[in-house]
Amino acid sequence: MANYDLVLKCWGPVEADYTAHGGLVLTRLFTEYPDTQQLFPKFAGVAQGELAGSAAVSAHGATVLKKLGELLKARGDHAAILKPLATSHANTHKIPINNFRLITEVIAKVMGEKAGLDAAGQDALRKVMAVVIADMEAAYKELGFSG
Repeated sequence: MANYDLVLKCWGPVEADYTAHGGLVLTRLFTEYPDTQQLFPKFAGVAQGELAGSAAVSAHGATVLKKLGELLKARGDHAAILKPLATSHANTHKIPINNFRLITEVIAKVMGEKAGLDAAGQDALRKVMAVVIADMEAAYKELGFSG
């Protein structure tokens, strides 16, 4: 529970503006890991220089962070939230599991810069997400997706 608390104590600024933070997260993800942009068909053709100003990128980033907020607030009791997420990301979106590790690093950096998440909080986020990602990977295996 301590890891969840460390992250959630800095969640307020993210929650106050999911769209701005979400835009930062996805723009940074696509910039630092350009291959990830191809996993989002509606953003595949967007030039790197146009990502930061894209309302669609920011809106999708907001969706990502809202779901992360639900997972954090579940404090490990996330099976009901994670199952449909894993199903859609395996069957429909075909997102390889490593991409969740990449976005975790980006979220940790953005929260460090914009929400005051210190090094201990960033480490806590990585630990929380390691559990979420492991559970997602198990769901992927159940679904027969080897992403």
